[in-house]
Amino acid sequence: MEQQYLVLRKHIEEICPISDMEWQYIYPFFTHKKLKKHQFLVQKGQPVSCEYFVIKGLLKAYAIDGEGKEHILQFAMEYYWTSDFQAFQTQTPATLFIDCIEDSEFFCLGKEGREQLCQEMPKMANFFRIKSHYGYIALQQRILSMLTETAEVRYNNLLKKLPHLVQRVPKKLLASYLGVTRETLSRFKG
Repeated sequence: MEQQYLVLRKHIEEICPISDMEWQYIYPFFTHKKLKKHQFLVQKGQPVSCEYFVIKGLLKAYAIDGEGKEHILQFAMEYYWTSDFQAFQTQTPATLFIDCIEDSEFFCLGKEGREQLCQEMPKMANFFRIKSHYGYIALQQRILSMLTETAEVRYNNLLKKLPHLVQRVPKKLLASYLGVTRETLSRFKG
């Protein structure tokens, strides 16, 4: 367990260095959780009490439309944060599903704990502010890509940016993420 907490500390310190004494205060706010492949972390309609930092594994966050089609918003792998952030922040029922593509481990941080950390430690408030900005930038880039680039360009950019992800994700899920059919995806040259 000690090793997993070191991963979390290193992640935090990439943005804001912390002392051993600060770390002793921070880490008890996080709880460790493991799920097996195909288990749900978040289910639509349920409350979302935490946001999650992935230590190991791979998850997908998605919505299902009225025709039963899955629309993947995010893949979350090691060192990613994931949740239904709207439900988490507003304490309303989830609008997304998040489930495990692989056996996964993560740290959970509840809303009250996050608020307390941010109020009592400006460094942590800064950490979460910066992480939120990075997440917003990634979302903006994804939306612009979906609106202005062809599916083949999106696929090639994903190959360049996250080659390990493309190797870990089944083609059907990649196609859903890119907004194409599996047949269309199979025609792309990477």
